[in-house]
Amino acid sequence: MVLSCLLAQSAVLSAAMTKPNAKSEVVAQQAAEEWLALVDAKNYSESWQAAAGYFKKNVSEKKWKDTLAPVREPLGKVVSRKLKSAQYTKELPGAPDGEYVVIQFDTVFANKKAAVETVTPMKDTDGQWRVSGYFIR
Repeated sequence: MVLSCLLAQSAVLSAAMTKPNAKSEVVAQQAAEEWLALVDAKNYSESWQAAAGYFKKNVSEKKWKDTLAPVREPLGKVVSRKLKSAQYTKELPGAPDGEYVVIQFDTVFANKKAAVETVTPMKDTDGQWRVSGYFIR
């Protein structure tokens, strides 16, 4: 167990040394996974509270809850979620320049066997990574 944890840490550190924005990608992925846990637990208000300021400025809490519940709940519980990709960028269409990581997960839900969740954390004004976008297909 300890050896596998050390090997995993070593792999992350090696990636961070060879890819200039790998550390940002790792931290953003952790923020995305923590945020997804709120969504998975149907804590939609908490997920809105935990989102980036840019997100909250553009989507009211009520609109978020009213939009998310009918999309997520029919899918059922998450059976598995696996990282597909994480890409650091400073530009996204329709969004202000900043620091973003576009993360895709291959996700299996109880009622949808093959979905791709795209979660986009951004570095918020206080320097913390918070989710600024979420999309399922």
